[in-house]
Amino acid sequence: MLATQSAAAVGHDLIGRISSARALSDDIFRLVHAHALYDRPIPERHRIIFYTGHLEAFDWNLLHERALRLRPFHPEFDRLFAFGIDPVGGGLPTDQPSDWPSRQQVRDYVTGTRSRLDENLATAVSHSSPSDDLALLLNVAIEHRLMHVETLAYMLHQLPFDCKIQQTDPPEPNCPPITPAMVSIPAGEATLGLPRQGQIFGWDNEFEAHTLHVPAFEIDPYKVTNQQYLEFVSAGGYDDRSLWRDGDWLWKNANGISHPAFWRKANGEWRYRTMFAEIALPMKWPVYVSYAEASAYACWAGKSLPSEAQWHRAAYCARGTGERSYPWGNDAPDFSRGNFDSQRWNPAPVNAFPRGQSAFGVHGMLGNGWEWTSTTFAPFPGFEPFPFYCGYSADFFDGKHFVMKGGSARTAACMLRPTFRNWFQAHYQYVYAGFRCVGQ
Repeated sequence: MLATQSAAAVGHDLIGRISSARALSDDIFRLVHAHALYDRPIPERHRIIFYTGHLEAFDWNLLHERALRLRPFHPEFDRLFAFGIDPVGGGLPTDQPSDWPSRQQVRDYVTGTRSRLDENLATAVSHSSPSDDLALLLNVAIEHRLMHVETLAYMLHQLPFDCKIQQTDPPEPNCPPITPAMVSIPAGEATLGLPRQGQIFGWDNEFEAHTLHVPAFEIDPYKVTNQQYLEFVSAGGYDDRSLWRDGDWLWKNANGISHPAFWRKANGEWRYRTMFAEIALPMKWPVYVSYAEASAYACWAGKSLPSEAQWHRAAYCARGTGERSYPWGNDAPDFSRGNFDSQRWNPAPVNAFPRGQSAFGVHGMLGNGWEWTSTTFAPFPGFEPFPFYCGYSADFFDGKHFVMKGGSARTAACMLRPTFRNWFQAHYQYVYAGFRCVGQ
């Protein structure tokens, strides 16, 4: 990781990135009016106040002893804010607002944690150039925070509009009509994962690199749109038992689910809940749904969801020229290539970024919504958990989580690398996740 720069330069760069990531997380908390900080916008998740302390607790618990040899200054809060939740099987949190510390107490903890870490990190970088181990820990701290910047966005999306400070998006690009004819991907290889001895940071589930042969297949050139998904809804897709797996059918009926979580029907018209307002259903935007809903649509369409290897090959491979760093080539991401890196709050039309298409002509594979794959989240051959964060991936190798690829409008550019893997349970509707289909 330190081969191309001096260790000190890498250390200073990482500290600068921590500062930038903090600014992003501070900004998203500022969207919330003070009276709503103890709300729980999503039943399966903690109250917002937890996350205001969690990001600092994570950094402190990761670095204070392991990297900096510091003594705890608030061990109670270190424990209270240590872990988020992802309940399986319907169990929901039952805590009350009164169970949590005051805003001022949490603010003091955040300030104290940052000042202690910053002072000692500066010393570590200036006086004893950081080791590969410290660089690894700092990368973990940075990307953990950036992940939460994204997950906080979809959590706050569910808050009532009057609980948030309004923001605006750049103008939406004008787009031509969408031509959904499928794209043929020739048989070939796909290399998933990172080599363990490489210089690129990755999470434990991204290792070890391995190559798979992928038979020829066809794939949708764009994510499935709200308009396409509306056809499924109008055709009675939510009432057709034959389209749903057993567990998905039970979940749908038990929870009264009859449409995507971002949609609402009013006066006979479908409406769409954006981050800050309700609007007419935007037909060219990608639909955001759970894995269960995406699978049912694919079955209705006579198709299926792509495997992780199929998705990777369509995105990053090219005829006879190996693999690319990004679908469009090796140039770094910029806003002409896709809807990512917090450029926008809302989706854009699925064909809004033709400069981001892959070598095979598949559009929008990075940004504008994660994409469900049919691959169950599981370790790659040679997987080794991070010794300092053993449960990051391994706790979710339970057969109940599915791999998502690509990224959303709120995904940081550093996590647009080909090997990054996201994952969620099949019945989780709130994440910014869409899909595209492959032919059967």
